[in-house]
Amino acid sequence: MKQVVQNFRTGVLKVESVPAPTLSAGEVLVANRVSLISPGTERSTVQVAQKNLLGKALDRPEMARKVVAAMQKDGVFATLHRVFDRLDTPAALGYSCAGVVLAMGKDVSGLSVGDRVACAGQNYASHAEIVSVPKHLCVKIPDGVSFEDASFVTLGAIALQGVRQAEPRLGDRVAVIGLGLLGQLTVQLLKASGCRVLGSDLDRSRRELAAELGADVVADAAELIEAAKAFSQGQGVDSVIITASTKSNEPVEAAGEIARQKGRVVVVGSVGMTLPREPYYKKELEFRLSMSYGPGRYDRSYEEQGRDYPFGYVRWTEQRNIEAFLHLLLQGSVKVARLVTDRYPIEEAEIAYKRLTDGSAASLGLLISYSAEISDSASQICRLAPARSSGPVTLGLIGAGQHVRDMLLPVLSGLSDVTIAAVCTGSGITAKMVGDKCKAAYCTTDFRSVLRDDAINTVLIGTRHDTHAEIVDEALKAGKHVFVEKPLCLTHDELDVIARSYEDAATRGLQLWVGFNRRFSSHATKIVEFFQGRRNPLVMVYRVNAGSLPPTHWVQDPEVGGGRIIGEACHFVDFMQAICGARPISVHAARIGSHTSGLADDQSLISLTFNDGSIGTVVYTAGGDTGLAKERFEAFGDGKAVTLDDFAVTEFYAQGKRSKYKTNVRDKGFEQEMRMFTASVAQGAEPAMRFDEIYAVTRACLLAAGGLKTGAVYDV
Repeated sequence: MKQVVQNFRTGVLKVESVPAPTLSAGEVLVANRVSLISPGTERSTVQVAQKNLLGKALDRPEMARKVVAAMQKDGVFATLHRVFDRLDTPAALGYSCAGVVLAMGKDVSGLSVGDRVACAGQNYASHAEIVSVPKHLCVKIPDGVSFEDASFVTLGAIALQGVRQAEPRLGDRVAVIGLGLLGQLTVQLLKASGCRVLGSDLDRSRRELAAELGADVVADAAELIEAAKAFSQGQGVDSVIITASTKSNEPVEAAGEIARQKGRVVVVGSVGMTLPREPYYKKELEFRLSMSYGPGRYDRSYEEQGRDYPFGYVRWTEQRNIEAFLHLLLQGSVKVARLVTDRYPIEEAEIAYKRLTDGSAASLGLLISYSAEISDSASQICRLAPARSSGPVTLGLIGAGQHVRDMLLPVLSGLSDVTIAAVCTGSGITAKMVGDKCKAAYCTTDFRSVLRDDAINTVLIGTRHDTHAEIVDEALKAGKHVFVEKPLCLTHDELDVIARSYEDAATRGLQLWVGFNRRFSSHATKIVEFFQGRRNPLVMVYRVNAGSLPPTHWVQDPEVGGGRIIGEACHFVDFMQAICGARPISVHAARIGSHTSGLADDQSLISLTFNDGSIGTVVYTAGGDTGLAKERFEAFGDGKAVTLDDFAVTEFYAQGKRSKYKTNVRDKGFEQEMRMFTASVAQGAEPAMRFDEIYAVTRACLLAAGGLKTGAVYDV
């Protein structure tokens, strides 16, 4: 299908052919008919991408500081590779569209195939022939409202939420500063609410348009204060809604001057927000921000997981705002036809964006149209390059998130016995970008397309945690060797299913590895050699200064990420297993009593015994300072001791003497892990990671996660 894509590093914007999205639970698959280019937000996004590297760094100084810190830990070359890879990641543009329902996922009700719908949401309601949109960001279009009018739905909901924040009453005098697309919609919504409206903008044509659409008085910035005095009979306006887009502080300063005592100022647009104390303090003004489309925005549980807010407690969610705007269009209370500057077919989208950014003509609503024929657009496979002769490892990549692209692909791309034949990701534009870089034969958004490909003998799985078990199970049954990023799975039942699948797969010579990379570090090798021939069990401590993740992060979701003990602590349990050379046989976990974040599981201890008598404790804390290195390991036995600091420095203590092993950058074992996995597959050798070890670590962490609540000691 065709989609508008921009490369953030080069700033190049073009219409790409990418795989169509797959349908997920709680989502609606929609064939677009019309989408709206948001002149403010999208112009800003495109212009930032078109800046040079220095300009981007100045625009995002906090990211530049992180890059410098990463260089010190991981080296200049590795860090720059990651930076350029992130900058090369294509961006999907657009977040407001209207089209026809093609299919509904599980848990979607109230819609049917063929229904006309309006859709909202960045990375969902994109400028693409087909989009997959969460059900709470998709609303049925009333009969009598056209696709063109309905495509304004996101901007309309944003404007409507701003008006709700102002809480206008019949007869109120309200000023709107900034008469771009949002401002023009806001003027009409205020008039529909029974208000008198003063509109202000630097552009004369926009002031004239606002007057045509209902503004009672219009004024430029220089005239605003005097115009507001006359408009409000010297009392000041009841509220000010700022819909301008500028880094200047002038709009909030002007708002403070023209608002009445105890009035209200609402910021909808992107403006400077250094409040002048004098007018805001003396008038006791109320200052509010309007959060995009309304309640539910930026809440994963609402937008992605489909959990609605109770109607009686949250009357106007973002979906209800979208519905309300569509009905205002139906009633004729809001008219958007005059806001359309021009129309372009998807094939000419680049021309539309050039017009938007070059300043050659004033632009408000630019619409992109799509053909009603979707038969050729619906393919979830996109051919990229002529098929190459395969090496002994013909790899299908399923999931290509930042970790896979940063740590694994650079190694795989340099191995002569590996051919990356296919790339599958949930995003068509990401699949295309990674596929092009890997010189893959094709890219897709459907992982089963990879599993059905007989030419592929190996898959690497780097998707979100909740999909690992399903894909591993199906891949083994399809006859593929499997490397899956940790964790292997999220539940005991999933682990049992995988164990049965692997038992059968192993008889066919198939291998299953999990991304426990630290055991492959050169530091781990040195430590194992140091304790070789020991006569006594080891005492081990692994301290992890993990850093905090907010409760809203997908890893913290027990159904998606499984939490950090299952999702990350498995690394450290496996490392101790590799060092002592024995499997964990019992586990006990404890957490702190409470935490202000609401996440006590992030602050915990996991104590293990191993079947050689060794013991180990993982100290996992998300409450430390980031200035401290993330990981420190210590082990003691046979009169010896070892310390490992963040996989950069290992110190060995024996017979009263100290020796040291250093690597120039952190060596967490990723390169050696990939080399050993692919070599093992290519040569048909025994895997360096046995399944009984994978099973024991996974079971131990599942038990530990459950044990945080019970305090019980479990046999693994």
